[in-house]
Amino acid sequence: MTVLNIQNGVQLQPFNTLKLNAVASHYVEVGSKEMLILALEYAKQHQLNTLILSGGSNILLPKMIHALVIHIHIQGINVLVEHGDCLTVHVGAGENWHEFVRYTTQKKWYGLQNLALIPGRVGASPVQNIGAYGVEVGEWIDTVEAYDQTCGQFVTLTKEDCAFAYRDSIFKQQPYRYIIVAVVFKLSKQPVFQLNYGDLKQAVADHVTIDNVEQQIIHIRQSKLPDPKDFPNVGSFFKNPLLSATQHQQLVAQFPHIPSYPQADGRVKVAAGWLIEHTGWKGKRLGAVGMFAKQALVLVNYEQANLNDVCLTYTSVQHDVQNKFNILLEPEPIMIKENGLIQSHIG
Repeated sequence: MTVLNIQNGVQLQPFNTLKLNAVASHYVEVGSKEMLILALEYAKQHQLNTLILSGGSNILLPKMIHALVIHIHIQGINVLVEHGDCLTVHVGAGENWHEFVRYTTQKKWYGLQNLALIPGRVGASPVQNIGAYGVEVGEWIDTVEAYDQTCGQFVTLTKEDCAFAYRDSIFKQQPYRYIIVAVVFKLSKQPVFQLNYGDLKQAVADHVTIDNVEQQIIHIRQSKLPDPKDFPNVGSFFKNPLLSATQHQQLVAQFPHIPSYPQADGRVKVAAGWLIEHTGWKGKRLGAVGMFAKQALVLVNYEQANLNDVCLTYTSVQHDVQNKFNILLEPEPIMIKENGLIQSHIG
């Protein structure tokens, strides 16, 4: 018999990588679909909103949350089908993302190596359509298994259903509808590499193997990005802006050295970190919060900051970037209100 262990007054600081002090009035860890259903029923019976928590690497929490925080811990990695040069693998939403990527590398399954060392869990990866070094996770997702709260049943969404775009998906567009329980990836058994982004090609050099590509990704990320254990952070705090061709031409006319990446749809992605650095925010602090000295795109909690401290710093960064470049940076992490629901960002 499945039994829920509902806890009260739980400190969520260990469960969010920015290490914000946040206390949940109600908290439960779920390790199966059955437990998830029971948790949702409990919330309904007690008239509580629900906040789905994964790895806590892309979320901003208030000091107190009056809701049922459901921590997804569904495990398991299972190969479903091997066919020719491809295979599909079913992964529980609660699996650690980096450990799963390392597992695929050990098995010589190609596709996800550029996404190594990204914090969080597998179930959160489709929500933000996580990406790094020219690869987005949506490229390698076959289906997503989720509980659809609209119809009250478990559903399977295809890649097309997920509506993946740059740091976007149907799960982000409809945040209260789906609760992801598993992701099915379609990976390659033959060498597939994306090395033409940033300094990766030079780092890999002539040693193009799956193990070396992953190791170089890890090395590059460690050299630029702080470990959340040492410097609490949520990774890249702002999205890289997407500009129209006209906007980009106007920007380059003023700032010819800005790093730019043409997109398939004709728009151009520019580096948010470069914009932040060139407004003087790289390594700058505002009280307990600042932008990291080695990577201006990373916001760091240096001294037991709260959500208000975070908001004050990131809106100051937004203000300075907009004044200089006429670009409003969009934050990546989701901000939560005291009732457990999503709050719009300031700016």
